[in-house]
Amino acid sequence: MNISQALSRIQPSRTNAMTDRAIALRDEGRDIISLSVGEPDFPTPPHVVAAMKDALDAGDTRYTAVAGTAALRRASALHYERDLGLKVAPSQVLVSSGGKQSIFLALMATLNPGDDVLIPAPWWVSYPEIVRFSGASVVPVATYAADGFRLSADALAAAITPQTRWLLLNSPGNPTGATYSAADLQALGEVLRRHPQVLVLSDDIYAPLRYNGGVHATLAVECPDLAERVLTVSGVSKSHAMTGLRIGVAAGPEWLIGAMGRLQSHVSGNACSISQAGAVAAFEGPQEFLLDWREKFRARRDLCVDAINAIPGLSTPIPDGAFYCMIDAAPLMPRFGDDEALAMHLLENGVAIVAASAFGGAHCGFAGFRISFAADEAKLTQAFARIASALK
Repeated sequence: MNISQALSRIQPSRTNAMTDRAIALRDEGRDIISLSVGEPDFPTPPHVVAAMKDALDAGDTRYTAVAGTAALRRASALHYERDLGLKVAPSQVLVSSGGKQSIFLALMATLNPGDDVLIPAPWWVSYPEIVRFSGASVVPVATYAADGFRLSADALAAAITPQTRWLLLNSPGNPTGATYSAADLQALGEVLRRHPQVLVLSDDIYAPLRYNGGVHATLAVECPDLAERVLTVSGVSKSHAMTGLRIGVAAGPEWLIGAMGRLQSHVSGNACSISQAGAVAAFEGPQEFLLDWREKFRARRDLCVDAINAIPGLSTPIPDGAFYCMIDAAPLMPRFGDDEALAMHLLENGVAIVAASAFGGAHCGFAGFRISFAADEAKLTQAFARIASALK
């Protein structure tokens, strides 16, 4: 049996693979604490659930417009302006089956073999695989813990060539929690102005989860003259604990949104109609509880940072956003050989994490692993006790 050349260029998601392995071990009766997946443990808000029940009772189970219902595109525009400071028309919004699909559509609709895509490393595991599937080339740009894992203007300038087609930015970032300030983005914008062929994908899915104060900054707002080549991706999965409902939204220039919609019409058609009704309620309904969730995540972050830095051989900077810690385990590499072996050792000792190599850690000399602190304090405390015991 043959598979396509495009599919042969990519690997399965290693975060999902570790999660699947943890589930399989649980099914065998093993006690496994999973810190491998980025999924809030809070229940989906009641007003969102009620909106979906109402949609079901009303029989809203038919096709919608491919780009999303008019109600959700309007609600998304409200979200972008209220929460990100980005004013867009509903016609500039595309609704997809998750933020991952939005990113896939954007890159598939614009990339060709011979194009380059700049991705700051460490990166979210799907970015390079989507680029490779398109036939374009991944160009890693190293970032470092000492700089908050943020891409510098100098590093960006040095990486751009005439073949560069996209820059992928994620703030707050997965797996590092890297968070760009307005000044950071303005400095990157100065570089981008000199290279009009470069589009920018700004992945802001974790925007509500910032722990360093201030207002969330995004490139299309900080550099409005570049907005015609910026796609800003958002959604409700992380912010409103709606991961399984699969709704992502993307806002950008109408030429790009139109191209993505044309592709989506053949990939999936519209996103789930019932999930869209829930997303309208998420964007238009109460938002105050998000502040409480953020403070709970902040407390979990602080617990994790203290626990990690107390274990010999491990260390982590304090992440400014999202719900991940990128843990440096370089002192343990002579013992384990590589971070994949370390990850398997911890899994055998009851904790599922993801090796840093899955996130391109090798491109910046980083060996260790990522944990998600989207779990309750009792599980986190028990997980770190197991990690400490496993590493003695």
